[in-house]
Amino acid sequence: MRILLVEDEADIADALLRFLRARGHAVDHAADLETAGAALDVAEYGAVLLDLALPDGSGLDLLRDQRRRGNRVPVLIATAHDRIADRIAGLDAGADDYVVKPYDLAEVEARLRAHARRASGDPAPESRVGGLRVDRAGARLFRDGDEIRLTSREWALFDALLSARGRVLSRQALEERLYAFGDAIEGNAVEVYVSRLRGKLGPDAIQTRRGLGYLIP
Repeated sequence: MRILLVEDEADIADALLRFLRARGHAVDHAADLETAGAALDVAEYGAVLLDLALPDGSGLDLLRDQRRRGNRVPVLIATAHDRIADRIAGLDAGADDYVVKPYDLAEVEARLRAHARRASGDPAPESRVGGLRVDRAGARLFRDGDEIRLTSREWALFDALLSARGRVLSRQALEERLYAFGDAIEGNAVEVYVSRLRGKLGPDAIQTRRGLGYLIP
């Protein structure tokens, strides 16, 4: 999943970036409202982790603006203020959830994944794809009780296709979900990961629509 992290405290941002990227997510980091707004204008995100106190204003202003524009990306507010009024203001502005600093990194990631699943129309933490059992909460795959090991990038591609199940995603759309700004992308990276997944999951797990892209039926 591609995530936008809006956080101006360097130590918190660094910890989150390391943790989320290690979990296979593509993460863009913005330390102020201007950078965050520019990122949201050009990229599609699975979720946003939004700090409220930023150098150039309140994260609530960004949130309200995005909601007015019709952007329905799940937004998890991170705040150092454990006050009911702040939480209500965030939710009324269009946030999906909130966490209070200091927070547990694993919990933040789980909340981001849960809201991204709901936004995709499939909030269930487990699902079935053919003979596979998919544990989306744990980012794991099983066949007949045996786990199929995927790399973080393989899982990210599979999860992107699963989130759009039944719809074709182009190579460009998949690249945008797999890579953050500044990441080096090999020209055939998507094709390579699709091939690896087919080798592990079966040749029919991912279908190709020539000239269009890929889908999980």
